[in-house]
Amino acid sequence: MDFDTITSISTPMGEGAIGIVRLSGPQAIGIGDKLYKGKKKLSEVNTHTINYGHITDPETNEIVEEVMISVLRAPKTFTREDIIEINCHGGILTINRILELTMTYGARMAEPGEYTKRAFLNGRIDLSQAEAVMDFIRSKTDRASKIAMNQIEGRLSDLIKRQRQSILEILAQVEVNIDYPEYDDVEDATTKFLLEQSKNIKEEINRLFDTGAQGKIMREGLSTVIVGRPNVGKSSMLNNLIQDNKAIVTEMAGTTRDVLEEYVNVRGVPLRLVDTAGIRDTEDIVEKIGVERSRKALSEADLILFVLNNNEPLTEDDQTLFEVIKNEDVIVIINKTDLEQRLDVKEVKEMIGDIPLIQTSMLKQEGIDELELQIRDLFFGGEVQNQDMTYVSNSRHISLLKQARHSIQDAIDAAESGIPMDMVQIDLTHTWEILGEIIGESASDELIDQLFSQFCLGK
Repeated sequence: MDFDTITSISTPMGEGAIGIVRLSGPQAIGIGDKLYKGKKKLSEVNTHTINYGHITDPETNEIVEEVMISVLRAPKTFTREDIIEINCHGGILTINRILELTMTYGARMAEPGEYTKRAFLNGRIDLSQAEAVMDFIRSKTDRASKIAMNQIEGRLSDLIKRQRQSILEILAQVEVNIDYPEYDDVEDATTKFLLEQSKNIKEEINRLFDTGAQGKIMREGLSTVIVGRPNVGKSSMLNNLIQDNKAIVTEMAGTTRDVLEEYVNVRGVPLRLVDTAGIRDTEDIVEKIGVERSRKALSEADLILFVLNNNEPLTEDDQTLFEVIKNEDVIVIINKTDLEQRLDVKEVKEMIGDIPLIQTSMLKQEGIDELELQIRDLFFGGEVQNQDMTYVSNSRHISLLKQARHSIQDAIDAAESGIPMDMVQIDLTHTWEILGEIIGESASDELIDQLFSQFCLGK
């Protein structure tokens, strides 16, 4: 597939030690030769080398920047095209000047995700691997980056391709049955083979689908909201979990006026931790806005940490708030156990039933380990599975696996009911096509364009 030559800045904008301008396409090295002055032309150096020299403006012969240029020749590159990467100092003016020169002399600005899109279209990676590139960039924990790296390396792709190949083998056997309907033994053997193989495929799809809940949490983080009345210790809990003083902590109720959000790794579980303004009736306009935002965060939460004050009796506001959240995934925390107990714990236990209850002192940092273990147990059944497992973490993949599982079950049900093989073949073919969407072998151009548009510029 022939493309034009694209260019973009591949490092974050702003001051830094190094900035990189990347070009990919048939004219990448030629454009580099127009701008680069060194011992040799870039077209004469060996592939996969880095070369010292200067970028100059061909029109004025002015030296623009001292650079190191990597030269990578097709096909052994990320895009399977010629690539050069111009490494320069990280100043905004300099790197923009080099980008402008590359466009002046033949390249065009790359679209978001276009380098990875070219890698996909040129057969370097499949669609699931391409999506994993962005998952890797956005990963918030070591485990999330490990899952993404496994997908980049093709573990998910290999599993999907094996299941699609198994379906093709079933379809070939079905074709024999359709072509020779007069032989009863062929039909019996085909039905037996179809059921056996289809159930194996369904089992593998189920196994992948079952990793989706954990994988999605690893990829996106568990949206966790800390909620309670003002001054029960919510901000102190946030600070203890992230091990930093991001939230202001005072004895004055209503100090937190807005929603604070931080990512934290708790026992291998990534939390998108949200500290909310205390929910109460207030006449303070600013605090009232914070309370409304807190209510919105509650409605979107995967986990709610409901904090009570050990030093105060249970209030009507506490009970009202609990009624709002009791049908969600909740952990109740009785905080400030370092102070005199005025809270009736027995009454709290009767109110919450089987919901987990943890007692903590954020001041003395007591109960935090127990809280972290409870969060892990609640969502991962006590342990996070092996890092070497092939997880499905992408919402699109999870949805397609659900469809594939339904379709293969339709094929199994049809075969067991004695429905003609040409009808069973329709469900099997549909399953094959759905699995192909995961790796991009049967994905529409519109879907591909939409997925890559979500990538960052320069990747």
